[in-house]
Amino acid sequence: MLLWISQYLTQFNPDFNLFGYITLRTILAALSSLAMSLIFGPMMIRRLVIHQVGQPIRDDGPESHFSKAGTPTMGGALILFALIASTLLWADLSNRYVWITVLVTIAFAVVGWLDDYRKLILKDSRGLPARWKYLGQSIFGLAAAIALYMTAETPAATELILPFFKSFALPLGIGFVVLTYFFIVGFSNAVNLTDGLDGLAIMPTVLVSVALGVFAYVSGNSVFAEYLAMPHIPGSGELTIFCGAMAGAGLGFLWFNTYPAQVFMGDIGALALGAALATVAVIVRQEVVFVIMSGIFVIETLSVIIQVASFKLTGRRVFRMAPIHHHFELKGWPEPRVIVRFWIISVVLVLLGLLTLKVR
Repeated sequence: MLLWISQYLTQFNPDFNLFGYITLRTILAALSSLAMSLIFGPMMIRRLVIHQVGQPIRDDGPESHFSKAGTPTMGGALILFALIASTLLWADLSNRYVWITVLVTIAFAVVGWLDDYRKLILKDSRGLPARWKYLGQSIFGLAAAIALYMTAETPAATELILPFFKSFALPLGIGFVVLTYFFIVGFSNAVNLTDGLDGLAIMPTVLVSVALGVFAYVSGNSVFAEYLAMPHIPGSGELTIFCGAMAGAGLGFLWFNTYPAQVFMGDIGALALGAALATVAVIVRQEVVFVIMSGIFVIETLSVIIQVASFKLTGRRVFRMAPIHHHFELKGWPEPRVIVRFWIISVVLVLLGLLTLKVR
């Protein structure tokens, strides 16, 4: 919105051309969303406390978590408010990629809100039944996949790119829809599974969003894309602003979510952020790199799959508890140690992902 205003004002003062630069608008989007999170965070927490929107704690979980019972939840709404408001302020609203990503974020937030509402307001411990949650995710994930496939303007927009091979590009055809669907739905749930300790999910989200912003900027710039042997996706550069806004909103939320947390994200935030990250990764054609950078989310999800499969097939558990962050807690690691070590691993994985910009 402010881009349109600045373009109008350039006829009176050419200095407003500065707002045409994606880099400037990305920085402003990050600062705007950070400021919104910090300003509105205390008010949101107070309202959640007043309405007694508190987190229930699993009886079979680590004993250290029992003191967290009643901690305000659904704080992910704060992230989404700051993220979407900042994106709408600074991004080019004529860009279809911006709207697809924003709508995916909102759609998955609705699914998460329904789950949180049933758990926290209606006091239904099951939340939204799994089949209905998966149905909602599937409908929105498939809709996004079809929209991206139908609006693709270049062959590169639907090709599978491998980061370690300079000229490898596999046309996916309708397989693009299948791949996109599984990425959006899969990573939506992966971030949700990771969101089990104070700040554990939001910091990797911030790190991955920053890295995806770099890839979005490069893929949207024909000169940089050619130099780095990356697919050029016209229009994808505007997603840099979305990623910057996500990073700022995430850091603002971390201010309140860091150990010991004043507020939890809830499904409303986790499902939406996971889907948003995956959508950006698909648009900039960096699915493989995204899997590397999101290794924490992948490991957490695999630990649950392995645990369930092992117990059903053999009656034995591989981990003391899944997701795997609880396994380390039950081994005696203090919660802050688990969190920070997972953050360190996430930093390393994101750096490895960025390294692929040159290793082609």
